[in-house]
Amino acid sequence: MITADLTERFQKEFRSRPEIFSAPGRVNLIGEHTDYNDGFVMPSAIGFSTQVAVAQRSDRKLVLRSTEFPEPFEFNISDLPKQRLGAWCDYVLGIATVLQQAGHFSTGASLLVHGEVPIGAGLSSSAALEVSTALALLSLSDAEIPLAEVAKLCQKAENEFVGARVGIMDQFVSCLGKEGHALLLDCRSLQYELVPLPENIRLVICNTMVKHELSGGEYNQRREECEQGVRILAKSYPGIKALRDISPEQLSSQQKAMPPVVYKRCLHVVEENLRVTKTADRFRAKDLASVGKLMAQSHLSLRDLYEVSCPELDAMVESAQGLPGFHGGRMTGGGFGGCTVNLVEAAESANFANRISEIYQSKTGISPEVYVCSAADGASVERNAAPV
Repeated sequence: MITADLTERFQKEFRSRPEIFSAPGRVNLIGEHTDYNDGFVMPSAIGFSTQVAVAQRSDRKLVLRSTEFPEPFEFNISDLPKQRLGAWCDYVLGIATVLQQAGHFSTGASLLVHGEVPIGAGLSSSAALEVSTALALLSLSDAEIPLAEVAKLCQKAENEFVGARVGIMDQFVSCLGKEGHALLLDCRSLQYELVPLPENIRLVICNTMVKHELSGGEYNQRREECEQGVRILAKSYPGIKALRDISPEQLSSQQKAMPPVVYKRCLHVVEENLRVTKTADRFRAKDLASVGKLMAQSHLSLRDLYEVSCPELDAMVESAQGLPGFHGGRMTGGGFGGCTVNLVEAAESANFANRISEIYQSKTGISPEVYVCSAADGASVERNAAPV
């Protein structure tokens, strides 16, 4: 939806003039399930965004509307729900609650949300909504908060209110992504480096159109298994705080002390961190063949060690092999469905999209959605949207 259309709809709904804030979804090129282990990730923001139109109210109400969901919501900001409601508004409520606790939200507000990030595809529609909502509500106060701190507040909202124990990656790249670049992020220090992507490469994202329901509980279980591994490792290596602090040799020396499943989870994370930094080096060297090999290793590790792939993701990865212009691909996101990400020559990207759709559908009977993207900028604001 273009800004003028969203402005017009907001004015009809609320009879006031909004400001509009936008934040993108993301695709993670490599570094899966490393973020909540204080590790390294390399995502890119993509050209699918969530927009939030906002205006201050004279009363104490938080009034929420969506262009995608029919349910309207209205709350008194002095008595916001303490627990999630199981509705689309939960991410907005989480942000409002966290900002209120931090002293940054104390006035009534009208919000109209419009999302373009495919939901359930592993492209972080939740982070796009959180970041755009946070910027919208912060605009009503005098607070000036660095974008890295906004990302932390958004992560806190998803962890504590929504109940998903996600790392910082999604919110961070939604805030600070840059066109034409991947973002190499140290999830402990939040230091980051922008890694240029080749101009002739497109990020072709292939949506399997499945999302297995076990994913929510399994995600938190994987995190608990990693934490169990850290507790075991800390007995021999005092002072470690996360799997980020362990070398492959140290992990191998403690294999017998760990339950087999915990060792597999830890091995994925330790080796994936190394793959992320190697991938950044290979991108800088314009060595796409090596990048492709590292992405393939990542997928196999996610399938066999972390066990978060599924038959449809594996079929999509297999469908890309040998197609013209293809340099590498893997599953992306939390797993159990969602998308793969593929590095494809720009000149071949449209043909690749058609061919992989045909092959995947012949393998699974499912018609996928394929998005040809480039790395995009992070969050933005269109202040004082022009009246219609």
